[in-house]
Amino acid sequence: MRYAPIALALSLVVGVTGSMGVAKSSSPADPRVEALLKDGRAALAKGDVGAATDNFEAALVIEPANNAALLALADAARRDGLQGKAIHYYREVLSRDPNNVVAISGEGGAMVEKGALEKARRNLTRLEGLCGKGCAETAELSAAIARGPAPKVVSAEAKMPTEKVETN
Repeated sequence: MRYAPIALALSLVVGVTGSMGVAKSSSPADPRVEALLKDGRAALAKGDVGAATDNFEAALVIEPANNAALLALADAARRDGLQGKAIHYYREVLSRDPNNVVAISGEGGAMVEKGALEKARRNLTRLEGLCGKGCAETAELSAAIARGPAPKVVSAEAKMPTEKVETN
């Protein structure tokens, strides 16, 4: 019993020291990355998905752990109609930060676009648990689920009739 106060103090010191090592460092963002993300978002706003993707990928090369660059890449992939690739980027962000509401909402939206409404509803439930029904990401995903997947547009060239040659 006489060692109890010392053991408690020692465990408290070890606990605080250990938690400080796990804490995230708040290193300032690289200005090159910020400039590339800004240029990429501007290109995406103009509709130039290729240039936006190039900027986002360059930002990711400079700083591979940048979640903002991955989220921007996912948005560009969705704009380009590559929902599977966008889901991959969203899941990479979620593997680093499981409670990232932007990534959960984006992944759910991409799933809706692919037609996976049940999985998107699971993301909506998860979002409602994290930030409630009043959250902008929750409202965005619930609206996407209500709209449903976009109908597939088929061009006339894709459905060329086959020529049948019949003899009499």
